[in-house]
Amino acid sequence: MSELFDAVDALVASRSPLPPAEERKRLRVAHGLTLDEVAAALKVRRATVSGWESVKKPTEPRGPEREAYARLLRQLAELYPAPATPQEPAAPVPATFTGAPDPADEMPEVPDAAIEEIVNSLYPTPGAPRPAGARTLSTGEASEAAAMTATENTQTSAPVTAAPAAAPRPARTTRTSSTSRRPGAKKAAPAGTPAGGADPRFENGPLAVVDVEDGKVLAYCTGGLVLDVPAKSLPSLVEWTLKEAKLGQPKLSGPGKDADPLLVLTEAALERYGLPVTLTDEEKHAGRIPEGHKVVKQLARAEWKLTKRGFGPWARIYRPATGSERACVQLCIPSWNALDSRHWGEAGQLPPAELARVLGVYASRVMTPRGSTAVTGLELMTALHPPTRASEPDADGKRHSEHNPGSLGKDAIDPMNWPPCEVPDGHPVLKDLPRFHVRGPAEKLFEEAYDWARPMTDAECTLRHLVGIDVNMAFAAGANGLNVGLGEATHVQTPAFDPKLPGSWLVDLSHVDLSRVKVGKERVELDGSLLPSPFTPKGERPEGPAWYATPTVAYAQELGYEVRPIEAWVRYDNGRYLDGWYQRLRDAYLATMADLGVHADMEPADFLAAMDGYKDRDPDLAIVVSAIKATVKGGLGKLRERPRGEGWKPGEPWRALSRPTWRPDIRAAVISRTRINLHRKIVKHAAFTGQYPVAILSDCVVYAADGTSPLDFLPYREGKPLPGGFKLGINPGLVKHEGTQTVLWGEEVRERFNAPELNLARYIKDGTVTDVDNGE
Repeated sequence: MSELFDAVDALVASRSPLPPAEERKRLRVAHGLTLDEVAAALKVRRATVSGWESVKKPTEPRGPEREAYARLLRQLAELYPAPATPQEPAAPVPATFTGAPDPADEMPEVPDAAIEEIVNSLYPTPGAPRPAGARTLSTGEASEAAAMTATENTQTSAPVTAAPAAAPRPARTTRTSSTSRRPGAKKAAPAGTPAGGADPRFENGPLAVVDVEDGKVLAYCTGGLVLDVPAKSLPSLVEWTLKEAKLGQPKLSGPGKDADPLLVLTEAALERYGLPVTLTDEEKHAGRIPEGHKVVKQLARAEWKLTKRGFGPWARIYRPATGSERACVQLCIPSWNALDSRHWGEAGQLPPAELARVLGVYASRVMTPRGSTAVTGLELMTALHPPTRASEPDADGKRHSEHNPGSLGKDAIDPMNWPPCEVPDGHPVLKDLPRFHVRGPAEKLFEEAYDWARPMTDAECTLRHLVGIDVNMAFAAGANGLNVGLGEATHVQTPAFDPKLPGSWLVDLSHVDLSRVKVGKERVELDGSLLPSPFTPKGERPEGPAWYATPTVAYAQELGYEVRPIEAWVRYDNGRYLDGWYQRLRDAYLATMADLGVHADMEPADFLAAMDGYKDRDPDLAIVVSAIKATVKGGLGKLRERPRGEGWKPGEPWRALSRPTWRPDIRAAVISRTRINLHRKIVKHAAFTGQYPVAILSDCVVYAADGTSPLDFLPYREGKPLPGGFKLGINPGLVKHEGTQTVLWGEEVRERFNAPELNLARYIKDGTVTDVDNGE
């Protein structure tokens, strides 16, 4: 009989309402408890407890954790009664389940002793002093990311909008979920879920991970929702997705299109639907399975089509649109290397629920993946600036498709209309060049990231350490506020330079002497031999006329030198095309880092401490951070995509040239601005401190210092950084600690490889050098 009473008590506790999220947090903070302490007692993750306290989108505990958490809150409420100020009565919390729990879904019971320990033993009396050495972690909401200031970048950014909260982290399990979370008895997705928003068409979120467990096909959606999948074949799976699954994502821009639903197929799902678990070497090389494969034939018989890329790791299955209705489903197949481990880490090996969470957070903050992170980065540009829009009604009241101002349009630039200096070797506009001709600086625009190093001075060798600092989201910051061309270029002879006009300029900058430059309004004396030239990726001083993007030439003027272009290709149709792209990726990055405990408003020492081991706090969200960074770099790289096999020969067009987003000029402008932003900070730092960089690789700079921390050489005064110099922080354009090695390590490595200018920035993170520096 006592067992029956215990079961009834547990059932009542599982439905009992909990106080609002604000009250939960108040009670915990009042007793001096950290999120980690509560999480350890309840045997859940820190992020789970944080989700229970989220004011904007709180999640609800379930099962034994709910009963234990309710007990904790009741005891804390007795110790710390709510203030006497009148408050609106809290709305009752809806039941977590709509049916009886499945025994297979139960968790180990949390012992009462754990609750008693943290309430009574840890801090016996209210206000008792905390034990020595106890860490106080942030218990507040992830603060809204602050917009970059003018001292952090040359342009100010638009106000930051709050990104959706991260989905609660699911337990690492692959067991069958309870039927209470399947169609027929499912509840709405929990608060905090990165789903499709209020749009009822996409109420189950942007994507689902399809898996097979105990013979049943299940679709793991965001927020812990699991759907039964009745489809017996791939064509019927596509039909089910479009008609019943309610998956997808609303468009990001008014004239744009809703995102197609994404299905991620596990190995078990591949076997269930007749697809190979892995690709053969031949299929990997082709990037697809053969057109004669039985599943491809099934799709054809059901009148489904594949794109020109065929059935590969990121297959798109569609029927031609009828009117405004689209019928398209995207597939992602991790075991076919759809989720590149360089950018997605171990995402491809995660259990279905965790993989749905990782991809769901990315989708809600960036967009539903459309392919690799590079492809998605490029697609995000188009999604935010669709090429066309609906016109105003004509005389008959009809609307027509017209060019969307501020976009790149729907038509690619004719390959033969490209400026010869802006295109890579092998481009059709260069087909008349001699076969083995090598273009020099006066024929080719070569704006690339830094790869520069120099031997250390005697004074630097007396210091103990080499400290690397890395610019956060450097290329995203370089895109912020940048004016880029939107249309074709116009050729101009002997033009007057205009720093506001995007384009490519042939100009001689060899007269710029870094020993005497203008910093702000004053000229300063520097040791130019210890500085890289801002005009070349290798840091070498130009020897004559060369092609440069607008930001590079403008910087020569900023340093106090006259510029006289010989000729130029300029774009009078221009705009800040990448602003929205930057802002969305910035918000995604800052929101995810805030979920990992790194906030935008931290003091320098607190920031460095928070960055130490941040990936271990929630490895799944750390994957999202990596993917966001890769989306920035990959998207910009795609603007100048090179030929990818397919029988291409130099002088012939390749597939990427047919895209409006094939824009090497925009890529060059962003890289130019990023390199100039970094050089400006280096010069400012040198003028103020007399310290010069030892090595630079892309967005990483290495200095010699007596200590191991960036605070040992960055000139902070009363907590404030040097205006216009390096500043520690998580915002794009600010810097973090990349790594520290000893000066002896640096000298030994260079001596071992007989390379006095080996780029130590490439190895500063962990000190491992595997081969001679080859610049790759």
